[in-house]
Amino acid sequence: MNKLNPNSIEPEELSSIFSLPGTEGEITLGKERMILLNIRAMASFRKELIENFGLDRARGLITRLGYAAGEKDAVLARELRPDASDTDAFNIGPLLHQFETGVDVTEIKLEMNVAKGSFYAEYLWNNSFEAKMYFDLFGISQDPVCWIQIGYASGYASAFMDKFVIFKEVECAGMGEKKCRIVGKPLEDWGSDNKHASYYKPEHFADQMLELQNQVDKLRLNVEPSYEISNIIGDSKKLQHVHKMLDHVAKSQVTILLTGETGVGKDLFARKIHDTSDRRKASFVAVNCAAIPEELIESELFGVEKGAYTGAQKSRPGKFERAHGGTLFLDEVSELSESAQSKLLRVLQNHEIERVGDIRSRHIDVRIIAATNSDLETSVKEGRFRKDLFFRLNVYPVIIPPLREHKEDIPVLISHFINKLGIKYNKLVAGVEDNAMEAMLDYSWPGNVREFENVIERGIILSKNNSKIKLSSLVFSTFDTSIDRRKKDSSMGSVKSNNNAAVELHEHAEAMLQQEGNFPGFEQLESEILKTAMKNAKGNLSAAARALNITRPQLAYRLKKLGIDPD
Repeated sequence: MNKLNPNSIEPEELSSIFSLPGTEGEITLGKERMILLNIRAMASFRKELIENFGLDRARGLITRLGYAAGEKDAVLARELRPDASDTDAFNIGPLLHQFETGVDVTEIKLEMNVAKGSFYAEYLWNNSFEAKMYFDLFGISQDPVCWIQIGYASGYASAFMDKFVIFKEVECAGMGEKKCRIVGKPLEDWGSDNKHASYYKPEHFADQMLELQNQVDKLRLNVEPSYEISNIIGDSKKLQHVHKMLDHVAKSQVTILLTGETGVGKDLFARKIHDTSDRRKASFVAVNCAAIPEELIESELFGVEKGAYTGAQKSRPGKFERAHGGTLFLDEVSELSESAQSKLLRVLQNHEIERVGDIRSRHIDVRIIAATNSDLETSVKEGRFRKDLFFRLNVYPVIIPPLREHKEDIPVLISHFINKLGIKYNKLVAGVEDNAMEAMLDYSWPGNVREFENVIERGIILSKNNSKIKLSSLVFSTFDTSIDRRKKDSSMGSVKSNNNAAVELHEHAEAMLQQEGNFPGFEQLESEILKTAMKNAKGNLSAAARALNITRPQLAYRLKKLGIDPD
């Protein structure tokens, strides 16, 4: 074994090319700028990397840092002795290592031939700063811990040999050994024992994090309940009013009747009530009364007892028993049979149920939330729904508004469903084009939010990645023909205005465009028109919209887009 002191360079020569801060305040080694780093700060950084990224990722980052430093020092070594032999020039590296880290390096063996690409080296390290640093933080390690130095040796040798050389720590003071011993050779010479090569491959953490987040979002779509309070999208006055009404009674036990058209999201509001109530830790059980055959509705709701009468092989609890302590949501309650209505009335009165085929009553503690898209009062008058049951359910009625009555929520609904469905179809969609937005604001949405989601979903399917949804990609229902007219008008470029107005508008446009360098820009022009319309209408959105020949929601959207305060 040889202490490093090769004829190629004296340690004093390294000191001569090392300079402390002068007038420019720089520390340099040769031509390279250096820094002095407190070992405790480096220890803290290593600890944070390990805790946040795990042992393997932290090791890879620190090893690659050392590798880059080794490559730079290989260039410095060649500059210091440009005419030296490969071996003499290479021996400057271990001296640089000693000089920069204070580690005592002893050569055991060095065999290298750059021309043939052969390399084998062994060294001993005494007083490794990394071994001490790791021991102070975590104690004795099960694996080698001198990551930055092993990376340095690999980077230095790889730069010299112009091929990938890997050093491994076969003994480490961090593992309780007296000294560290390292062995280096080309990657191919390690054979199957080449797992350490992975520490030198850069990892794109941002891409990995985004991909992991994407996978998590997809899993949530598949395994989590579809409801979150945040799924009720919109902050219009109409929705705020509904939220306030529900917040008043969420923690009470009162029966609630939600009414509204198909697709307005009555189930989401029912879940909101449950999840903000004192019953949120118990079950939320939803029943679509219209989806269950009439002959099965009673057994589904109240359960069935085994026996010859029912033909059931075993007893089975119904929805009421499953919801005990929690909330039972009866959607489309108007579809209940007369017999089921009678039994439901008894539950509401006595808080007891009887399974089909049983004579024993069971006490249940359930909060009822009912929902319907029909007019129950009319059903009562026509004899299709019990009047006494209606009054029991209608203790606290809440009307969920249709989407056409809160169109100002459409822009945020678009963003929500584009994000949600973009994950499902692995597409990045940048929004919707302006004419598509106007069409959506104009449309009456007979299917409400459910139809809205379907339209956005089809739009995403028909759109290219990293593009906006076009009007032509929106497939609306046949109930509203205004959209077809808009599409036709859009494709034909028709303009609905009288000839005199068109000529005057053309003259104004020509005059502005002839002002070379002084044209205000389209957004500023639109902004001035909207501000003028609002001023003339004294802040009345509806009046300003009529003056501009657009709808009120379209005006609200454009004002928000341009950052104009309607007040």
